[in-house]
Amino acid sequence: MAQNRNNSDIDYVRPVRRILVGGLVLFCLAVFLIWRIDSPRVERYRSDLVDRVVPSFEWASVPLTHFAGMLEDFQSYQRIYQQNQELRRELQQMKAWKEAAVQLEQQNAKLLALNSVRLDPKLTSVSGVVVADSGSPFRQSVLLNVGERDGIKDGWATMDGLGIVGRISGVGKNTSRVILLTDAASRLPVTIQPSGQKAILAGDNSARPALEFVEDLDALKPGDRVVSSGDGGVFPSGMLVGQLALGPDGRYRVWLAADYEQLEFLRVLRSHQGEVITDTGGLIVPPQPQPEPAPDETADAKGDGEPGEDG
Repeated sequence: MAQNRNNSDIDYVRPVRRILVGGLVLFCLAVFLIWRIDSPRVERYRSDLVDRVVPSFEWASVPLTHFAGMLEDFQSYQRIYQQNQELRRELQQMKAWKEAAVQLEQQNAKLLALNSVRLDPKLTSVSGVVVADSGSPFRQSVLLNVGERDGIKDGWATMDGLGIVGRISGVGKNTSRVILLTDAASRLPVTIQPSGQKAILAGDNSARPALEFVEDLDALKPGDRVVSSGDGGVFPSGMLVGQLALGPDGRYRVWLAADYEQLEFLRVLRSHQGEVITDTGGLIVPPQPQPEPAPDETADAKGDGEPGEDG
């Protein structure tokens, strides 16, 4: 029975479907013919039909209108995204140009300082270019392109446009080596201002050398100015070394004024040759001989002390 019922439903559905499809086709053909007929009466009929049907279908155009607006917004968002990407690329380029401008400004300031700064009228200098950096965990030094032909000698102080860098240690014909203040073998007598405390700046292969042999630690405070003291005659006095800072280990260290990350040009300061002591007794000052009295003074002294013949 169930099979017969299903078969009967199928027999009814097919004719109804055919009738609906045929009616839809006839309706479309009628609309097409009516729309294509060129007659005033038919034209009036078409106008009346449009006036009655189209206003009632405004609800159907709302989704299309919103969809068109969304499409325009999406296109505008896409244009904004492209403009944003272009602005980001331009910003990256501007940052690169800014970094290059800052580096050029720093280099220009160093060159101007090397060309104009005179710490002492008696001091003259020779400028050189850093051609190699032999920095290692055990030795901190750089190589300059000036040497014996330029009159460079061992022990002369070197500095960039900001502060002391190190001293000459080893001179060749065309090059010379500079031991930096950060090297473990470097020792520099310094003065802390404004307290006037004396100390020794000892390199320890770190970027912030430590202070040793400080007279009074209580007189120091972070931010004090550190300059060379001139003791020993190796470095001139009053040359800027850096600023005082308190390290994480509790020791006072010096934030060096020289830019060790970008050592390109160095100035070698010509200093006067100190006295060299060759013999072991040169440190002991010999006794000064007493001046001999003049002959007249001796005769007067004798005349005053001896009685005359008449007496």
